[in-house]
Formats: sequence, structure tokens, C-alpha cells
Amino acid sequence: MAPDAGADGGVSGSRGATAASPNRTRTRELAVAGLLAALLAAGAWLAIPVGAVPVTLQTFVVVLIALLLPPRWAAAATGTYLLAGAIGLPVFSAGQGGLGVLLGPTGGFLFGFLVGATLGAYVRVGLVRSGARRMPADIAAAVVTLAIVFSLGWLQLSLVTGMGLAGAFFVGVAPFVLFDVVKAAAAVVVAGALRRAGVVPGG
Repeated sequence: MAPDAGADGGVSGSRGATAASPNRTRTRELAVAGLLAALLAAGAWLAIPVGAVPVTLQTFVVVLIALLLPPRWAAAATGTYLLAGAIGLPVFSAGQGGLGVLLGPTGGFLFGFLVGATLGAYVRVGLVRSGARRMPADIAAAVVTLAIVFSLGWLQLSLVTGMGLAGAFFVGVAPFVLFDVVKAAAAVVVAGALRRAGVVPGG
């Protein structure tokens, strides 16, 4: 009876390990999402005023969210950040908070964080599943994320201030493109390094 019991125990242990693996992955994704949401809030405090829209480290973190998390967790991380700011916590640029910021001239960039990170994550996951190499998939996801952040920010800045699309582009987009491309490139490099180090899942 001992060999049979040992065999059964081995099978049960294997099944238990297999069943536990998705749980470990979800736990790790939750932890990474929470950490990135906190970094997104912290990045707002490092702000350099440049016209109507300050330069912060948040674009770097938003792109990192799109590259490291699956879409649902990317939405959760950025959504948690926006909710914290909406209820008045000082997590927006220069320590601001409240619905007034979300509905103000720069609020479109904040909404862009949510939409951009989520859709960027969808793009990356879709490309990787279709057989694309990770680096091109990361670059494509970073481009999509930035494009959405800039587009929504540009649109809301134009509508709220009444300066028109051309004026809003030169005030809220053009001065920041180079900064944010550099930050997005840094996020691609960091994301790859974190996967290679095993800090986050490699998918």
C-alpha cells in the first residue's frame, strides 16, 4: 500500500502546485499593481512647471504599467490612482487633489493614464500572444500609451480653456513630446530588466 499512497501523494502534490501557480501569479500581479499605483502618485510630486502642463515622472510610470501588467491590472492600478485623487488625496501634480483637477485643463492627461495604460497593455499582450518578440511589443505598447495620453490631454485642454486645438497643441503637447519619448524609452528598458530579473512575470 505504501507505493500506491506515495504515487497518489505525488500526483496530488503536482496538481496542487499546478493549481497554486495561477494564484501566485495573481498575487504577484496585485502586488506589482499596488506598487506601481503608489509610484504613480509619488511621481506627481516631482513636477517641473512647463507652461500649463507640468513635467513629472508619471508618464514613465504609466508606460511601465502598460508594459508590466495585464490589462485588468493596468486599469486597476491607474483607476485606483484617479479615484484617490478624485476624493481629494494630494496625488496629482504639485500635491493637488479633487474633482476640480480631473475636470480642469490638465484632467485629460490624467484620464489618458487610465485609458492609455489599459489599451497599451492590451496591445502588448495581443502582440506577444500572436508571436511577436517582447521588445517590439513593448515599443508598440509604449507608443499607443503615449498617443492616448497626449490625445485625451490635448482634447480636454482645448475644450476647457477654449484656446482651440492648435493653441492647445503648442501649449500642452509640443513642449513635452521629447521628454515623454525619453521617459517611455526608459520604461521599455526598465520593464525588460525587471522581467529578466524575475521581479515580474516574463509574459
